[in-house]
Amino acid sequence: MKTSDNGIKLIKELEGCVMRNRHHVVYDDATGRAIKSGVPIPPGATIGYGHLIKAGEVFNSPLNEVQATNLLRNDIATAETAINTSVQISLGQHEFDALVALVFNIGVVNFRKSTILKYINNPLFHSKTYPTPEAAWKAWNKTQGVLSAGLVARRKREWTLFSTGKYSG
Repeated sequence: MKTSDNGIKLIKELEGCVMRNRHHVVYDDATGRAIKSGVPIPPGATIGYGHLIKAGEVFNSPLNEVQATNLLRNDIATAETAINTSVQISLGQHEFDALVALVFNIGVVNFRKSTILKYINNPLFHSKTYPTPEAAWKAWNKTQGVLSAGLVARRKREWTLFSTGKYSG
């Protein structure tokens, strides 16, 4: 499966971006502040919709919307592959899209060892720590061990999509 246009739109909303003059600029993901041109890019620098800039990548100029969307599509391909190879049941498009949003955010390794995946693949699975799939999903709500209101809201939107098919908040 591939992420639908509605799924891409949702991920864009969840990830957010920093733009100047209708172009995507490099920003500090932790603060949401643009990084000035010509300044060395610090760790955690991001561009477009949640693209973490890796060593060796260079973004000397801002991205237009098409470039930012293409970068997002390339980035979520890893999440799509992880879901397509790890989930053993058929998914509806809305379920797949919700999982892509989640996996893009928490990472493939975390997803593959998650209680969420166990619940999805085995309807008889039960966890004492996370007694429902929803609880397992929404447990991914911390950044560096600290509860994040932003992640709480994100997980709620993702879970709503996964469980009801509603793309809007």
